[in-house]
Amino acid sequence: MLAFAKKLFGSSNERKVKQLQGRVASINALEPRFAAMSDDQLKAMTPEFKARVEKGEALDDLLPEAFAVVREASKRVLGMRHFDVQLVGGMTLHKGGIGEMRTGEGKTLVATLPVYLNALGGKGVHLVTVNDYLATRDSDHMGKLYTWLGLSTGLIVNGLSQPERHRAYGSDVTYGTNNEFGFDYLRDNLTYDVRDMVQRGHNFAIVDEVDSILIDEARTPLIISGPTEDRSDFYRTIDAQVKSLVQDKETYEYDEKQKQIHLTEYGNEKIEEMLTASGALAEDSTGLYDAANISVVHHVNQALRANIIYLRDRDYIVRAGEIMLIDEFTGRMMHGRRLSEGLHQAIEAKEHVEVMPENQTLASVTIQNYFRLYKKLSGMTGTAATEASEFGDIYNMDVAEIPTNRPIIRIDDDDEVYRTAEEKNQSICATIADCYVRGQPILVGTVSIEKSEQLSELLNAYDYKVETGRARKPEHAGADAKTLEKLGDEAFDITWESGHGVPHNVLNARFHEQEAYIVAEAGAPGSVTIATNMAGRGTDIQLGGNFDMRMQRWREDLGYGAEPSEDEVKAKEVQTKADIAAGREKTLAAGGLYVLGTERHESRRIDNQLRGRTGRQGDPGHSKFYLSCEDDLLRIFAGERLDSIMRTFGVQPGEAITHPWLNRAISTAQRKVEERNYEMRKNLLKYDDVVNDQRKAVFEQRQAFMLSDDLSESVTEMRGDTIEDFVTLCLPPKSYAEQWDAAGLHERLLTYLGMDLPVVEWAAEEGVTPEDIHTRITEAADAKAAEREEQIGAEQARGLEKNFMLQMIDMQWREHLTHLDHLRQVIGLRGYGQRDPLNEYKSEAYALFEKLMLELRQNVTRWMMTVEFQFQQPEVFAAQQQPMFELHLDPTTGENERDGAALATEGGFMAPDQAERLPPGALPSGWERTSRNAMCPCGSGKKFKHCHGALV
Repeated sequence: MLAFAKKLFGSSNERKVKQLQGRVASINALEPRFAAMSDDQLKAMTPEFKARVEKGEALDDLLPEAFAVVREASKRVLGMRHFDVQLVGGMTLHKGGIGEMRTGEGKTLVATLPVYLNALGGKGVHLVTVNDYLATRDSDHMGKLYTWLGLSTGLIVNGLSQPERHRAYGSDVTYGTNNEFGFDYLRDNLTYDVRDMVQRGHNFAIVDEVDSILIDEARTPLIISGPTEDRSDFYRTIDAQVKSLVQDKETYEYDEKQKQIHLTEYGNEKIEEMLTASGALAEDSTGLYDAANISVVHHVNQALRANIIYLRDRDYIVRAGEIMLIDEFTGRMMHGRRLSEGLHQAIEAKEHVEVMPENQTLASVTIQNYFRLYKKLSGMTGTAATEASEFGDIYNMDVAEIPTNRPIIRIDDDDEVYRTAEEKNQSICATIADCYVRGQPILVGTVSIEKSEQLSELLNAYDYKVETGRARKPEHAGADAKTLEKLGDEAFDITWESGHGVPHNVLNARFHEQEAYIVAEAGAPGSVTIATNMAGRGTDIQLGGNFDMRMQRWREDLGYGAEPSEDEVKAKEVQTKADIAAGREKTLAAGGLYVLGTERHESRRIDNQLRGRTGRQGDPGHSKFYLSCEDDLLRIFAGERLDSIMRTFGVQPGEAITHPWLNRAISTAQRKVEERNYEMRKNLLKYDDVVNDQRKAVFEQRQAFMLSDDLSESVTEMRGDTIEDFVTLCLPPKSYAEQWDAAGLHERLLTYLGMDLPVVEWAAEEGVTPEDIHTRITEAADAKAAEREEQIGAEQARGLEKNFMLQMIDMQWREHLTHLDHLRQVIGLRGYGQRDPLNEYKSEAYALFEKLMLELRQNVTRWMMTVEFQFQQPEVFAAQQQPMFELHLDPTTGENERDGAALATEGGFMAPDQAERLPPGALPSGWERTSRNAMCPCGSGKKFKHCHGALV
């Protein structure tokens, strides 16, 4: 019935697309009108559109005209005309949805339509890419179109100065990576002057490769952190004990499906004995699980995970004495990415490399919660349908599958399943050798560095036959082409020559630097490329070869300093184009690019990305997956059952089973894994939402402090609340005088207000009430505050109040984040007491937040009332001295990470050692906006007006 209804009315996606296609006709109807305009007339449409928006006209009403203008401008500036399906994609993005478009369908050009339309409102549009290269390339290329139409374009990449970031964010269209946008948001909330904030709001964003950024990358938050104490010896001690322990498999239990590991009771006894003997446990503790040894237990568990779960050459490699993590989705190194909670240090100890200190979080935000700041969010990718429910639940975005401009003629074969990995690998080698001999390029996708290198070794030793001659048999000399095709090789006498070793290229994290060359030639006739996951590599494989890359290599081969003549360059270009055209014809005749998957990934989306590398824009192509019962996915979820079935049906060694039902069974297993992973991400997001509400409150409060030039009222209110808290605590309402703690109140007032008041005597007076004592304390405190302000001057007091407030809120927030991290690690244990861990976390986090606000009031009051004023230059704030680092992975390239990049320089502050090298009177770019009462960015510890600001 459901199938009949779908056939009659179409699927929900078909109905969505059909609805949008109705507007395509109205856009096409406008094409003659704008085609007849001169360049100046067409450019004049932008200010006209802006004026109409200012008068209140809705962007939806402007859509047909705006899209038609962009299409016409693109024809004139870029030489590209948007296809009708690209108009549908543009409308999907404008509505705040996700457009799933196949590889090679022109997603970059599609984005120009909604970008232009939404930029007319003047609030800025952010286009988010997965790496700096794509951001730079797209902003340069598409920026020509926006500039021609009268819009400004900005680019956010690593290393920009503060004024450059201001200009980029002030542009109509801003390109950048998700890391840059997210870290700028965090940096804005660590500045001490509102004029140092670069982002002007979150209006509309289009996320390229949306599944990579909003799902894969959302597994880890964006973190700005600073180093803590060095405990490298401690990690090495724990690692040595755990290495000794895990030699006995009875000491631990490993759930490979859930990727969880824990010690058995026997293992706990053994590790406790070893740690006690080594002196790693706290003195006078009752055992491993004594409260004093909580940290030791945590690091034992992390060392256990490092030694059992994390495998070298699969999850990480050791390079130049450093642990480089490998992204499971792309197979690339993730420079600068470090695992948290001591796990990275445990791996460093395991591999006997330098153990780096752990980091303390100074500010963080998850990818999910950052992008949910945008009023409207959309995205585009080649694979999103399998994650549609997650996009809908978390980001409130619908997924629409946009039809291809040309029909897909790629052949997707059913999976072949073998009993053993050895049988599978032999079949894979045979297929690769066949493609090589026939001149068909083949891309082989593997799941890890280890397996890509194992396959490479097999190919190097593989023997195969190469046809060297072919003559028609005498009895078939007069046969026509149809007869010959039917007879095949039987109609010919064929001579063969033995071949040893199939030439091939390996693309994995070890050979990451050669990626551009390897991918460029992956579509050349007969090329064999073995790659770890090709997902999100951002490069289209061109059949026949890549012209630009071949010319670049030719110039490099000429040698350094050699400059070919113009005639030589032209001759080489003609020859190269001819070679590529001939190679393309040969490749097309052989069947296009062959994509071979050596295993199924846990995510169907990653498999689809690999398949999507072939068959683009109507080209022929072929894809197939080879599996075995020993593969991780099948072994964990159905290995024994499948192997039993194959034995029952008498499958012989070297034979494979193939059936659409088997494909569906594997797809079902993948879907279950996806659902489990989604539930894990969703659960983590629920916990982070608790922190996010608090983060918004703190950041809003902090920004309010920065925007205000006079915080005296807030300081007075905090002082009053602090006094009230103390009085209420020590002199409870409706209590008898005998129950009062007057001595405790006196001590608190002395500590936090610096006032030695006769509270004990006041409390002994006949008929005195807590309200009377509260009034006396308040009057005395106000008088002292007024006296201190008169002593230092009103202007100095306002500056101190602002600096104290901002510094204190930062210190309290850092401590709060640390407490929440510790709480999150142990809150799951509440489930054993039949209590919901999430609800427990909410209540505990709320209590911690109330404590944060209480301590903020008390500490600001204490600083303002007790700090001794000496008229000499104060020391620079610890918050500015502390080195800070930005941490996050880039799932597409693994490059351009913030490996040790100090936030101080980017944030407008220089380290003290840099200050010494700065000549007096010099005023670097961006410093001219520094407030006169702010600390000087040079790091001298002086106010700007007394340092570099006094010299200009």
